[in-house]
Amino acid sequence: MEREQVYNFAPGPSTMPDSALKTAAAELLNFRGSGMSIMEISHRSALFQDVFDSACAKLRSLMNVPETHEILLLQGGATTQFAAIPMNLIEGGTADYAITGSFSGKAYEEAKKYGTAHIAANTKSGGHDRIPSQEELSFSPDAKYFYYCANNTIYGTEWQYVPETAAPLVCDMSSDILSREVDVSKYGLIYAGAQKNMAPAGLTVVIVDKSLAGRELPCTPKILSYKTMIETGSMLNTPPCWCIYMLDLTLDWVIAQGGVKAMEERRQERAGLLYDFLDNSRLFKPHALPGSRSYMNVTFRSGSDELDAAFIKGAAERGLVNLKGHKIAGGMRASIYNAMPVEGVKALVAYMKEFEVSHV
Repeated sequence: MEREQVYNFAPGPSTMPDSALKTAAAELLNFRGSGMSIMEISHRSALFQDVFDSACAKLRSLMNVPETHEILLLQGGATTQFAAIPMNLIEGGTADYAITGSFSGKAYEEAKKYGTAHIAANTKSGGHDRIPSQEELSFSPDAKYFYYCANNTIYGTEWQYVPETAAPLVCDMSSDILSREVDVSKYGLIYAGAQKNMAPAGLTVVIVDKSLAGRELPCTPKILSYKTMIETGSMLNTPPCWCIYMLDLTLDWVIAQGGVKAMEERRQERAGLLYDFLDNSRLFKPHALPGSRSYMNVTFRSGSDELDAAFIKGAAERGLVNLKGHKIAGGMRASIYNAMPVEGVKALVAYMKEFEVSHV
């Protein structure tokens, strides 16, 4: 059975590779001859451990994760990491936060509960339409870490450089992980909700420098302790087994497409098509400024709420779904993660041109 052809521009959970979904469907009732579904197999079994190890090995290879760093496959989403990071790393001291969108703002608010959170930069006054430059960042001399969100899903901005700091870098890469090459050795910790480029919602990948583990505050629950999760192989409790299985299948697809380098080339092509049109449009205007624009989430609007609503409705009728912007930002948002085919973006641009002609 083939699914109905639509192009899903949702910000997450988002579109997934067909090959991963088809393999999962074929194996759903009988995983590797076990007579059981992957959702019925014990996480303590050798069969599931093989899946877990395979996913970690593929991710380590694709991202060139050094042996100094551990890969953890956890639950709780980014929201849990907002608390886990300061609990594990702030040591009652100070941490620097760059607030460039909603989620980094929430992370900052959570960090204040466990130490001193210092605002290194805040782009709220400009509607979070840009990323601060290196020169604009204000660092604390004794900061335990510097926190930033690589891609701001709601506002459509993305850091196009790696901040230079004396403190360890901590980065939320939920929206752009595996979409461009990253030097993991520069980071103390990287984390990502999997529901955009890696797997269904329910899995959080954490890549942490092992030298930072073991510094958690006494109040830190075991389930949030990086040291404990490293020691237990991410299995202090039952991990998100189905999501880890889907991660493994999605990584197979990334490898087959040519790895992270190929994903980066595709993201540039997809985003280029959209921004080239937007920059020359007589109706639609992009929210993010040049130099700060996201390759994953393209945010734009017509300037009229009525026209925006009409555009979104007409797009859905053409199989271009989930283009409505976040409620706090309005307008439209096209999320074009790794599994979005270039054909989907071309179809969107064609409709945008058609809509513009009839409304200008």
